[in-house]
Amino acid sequence: MKSNRTFVFHILILFFLLYGCSAPGDKAGKENHDSLKLSIMKANFGISDNKDVFLYTLTNSNGIIVKITNYGGIITSIKMKDKMGKFGDIVLGYDSLKQYVKNNPYFGAIVGRYANRIAKGQFTLDGKTYKLAVNNGKNHLHGGIKGFDKVVWDALEVHDSSQVGLVLTYLSKDGEEGYPGNLSIKVTYTLNNKDELKTLIEAETDKSTPVNLCNHTYFNLSEADTNVLGHILSLIADRFTDVDNDLIPTGDLPSVSTTAMDFKVATSIGSRIDRVKGGYDHNYVLQKKPGELGLAATLFDPRTGREVKIFTTQPGIQFYSGNFLDGTITGKSDKVYKKHYGLCLETQHFPDSPNHPEFPNTILKPGEKYSEETVYQFSVIK
Repeated sequence: MKSNRTFVFHILILFFLLYGCSAPGDKAGKENHDSLKLSIMKANFGISDNKDVFLYTLTNSNGIIVKITNYGGIITSIKMKDKMGKFGDIVLGYDSLKQYVKNNPYFGAIVGRYANRIAKGQFTLDGKTYKLAVNNGKNHLHGGIKGFDKVVWDALEVHDSSQVGLVLTYLSKDGEEGYPGNLSIKVTYTLNNKDELKTLIEAETDKSTPVNLCNHTYFNLSEADTNVLGHILSLIADRFTDVDNDLIPTGDLPSVSTTAMDFKVATSIGSRIDRVKGGYDHNYVLQKKPGELGLAATLFDPRTGREVKIFTTQPGIQFYSGNFLDGTITGKSDKVYKKHYGLCLETQHFPDSPNHPEFPNTILKPGEKYSEETVYQFSVIK
């Protein structure tokens, strides 16, 4: 009888030893698995205009991480693998809210009420001339002195089985930066398991007003360890908006063919940049139907194997080669952003459209809805 009790006791000890060894491993495995599921996390990022600012981290099951703050609707970080499997941050930005508030050349922000330039900061609408804030020489740029990139947006997290996201809303009041009408804006960022980051921008107004909204992310697929001149770019565009010395459209839409502006065939950014005065900072006319979600650009970095495809409903895309970065900005991880250390591909309507009736319409009227979508599709080519 005693030997039977001893046998049972040993069996129990063995059971608990096995359970004790396996349980933490199972738990750890579950935690690792959960960490690769679609998720969104919220953290304090600081205070601006006496309002709380948060940093939201969106993660998909493939490990892509996108960080967004409700200050300026800024995408502060996008992390993805390279061809060696190493994760790295592919956008320029800062580590702290204080840096964004102090000196931000629109890193990752939602810009508006009118993205890009309006000549001499004025336009005429319904017989009335409106004077806007002038903040780029004698011209108006990206919404003015305090555009949407410098305000605190209301934020709402969204999460379902196919995507995680953030809905940002802001009311731009009648007269803000000189614009007419109360403009209600909603920006929806979503990340899915197809490695797509989608941006849907919607707006409504109670008075006719120009509206041109876009995201102003600076990309460097080499993690800002070097410049972007070796990146390979293709643009689905056969024309561009010609500009004067102040980067204001002349109204002409010349062909890109046989010029340094031609990216119809994938070409390295640095191969002809010396033939473009000041570098690239031009709006390209996309070859697609109005309002159609179509491919606009493909950006590839041979060094890391990373690729970003950009699809949009917008009629144009501004290619900016980081000409005004001059080494005076120290960004994330103490990296110094020198000339051409980042590039922008801003999906948008054409610059100065309120003063060019021949360009696609940018006047939003009461009862109408502004709605434009852009999709960033990430992949790695080994």
